[in-house]
Amino acid sequence: MDGDQWLASYRERLQEFGARATQAQRALAEVSASATSRDGAVTVTVDPAGAMQRLVLSERTETMTRVQLAAAVVATAHEARAEAARRATAAVAPLIGPEATEILRSHLPDGER
Repeated sequence: MDGDQWLASYRERLQEFGARATQAQRALAEVSASATSRDGAVTVTVDPAGAMQRLVLSERTETMTRVQLAAAVVATAHEARAEAARRATAAVAPLIGPEATEILRSHLPDGER
């Protein structure tokens, strides 16, 4: 392979990587996840980083103590965050490849893999 062919091949690989990066960026920007508590009292929606974006409390929360409500919010937020982590990992997987994806998954807390 001469220098021109090598350079053309390298440019093509860079363009392909750039396209995959753009696709991953778009997919990651769209990631969110919601979870609802088992009793339907609490629904939490989070962004790709797990930050809470929305909290919905149903009428069922009226009979809960503050401690019960707080526990339900925290547990439901954890479930939503775990799903967001899975979706975010899936969004970047085409960019980073299977080996790096597994490394990324291995660093997620248990239950978020």
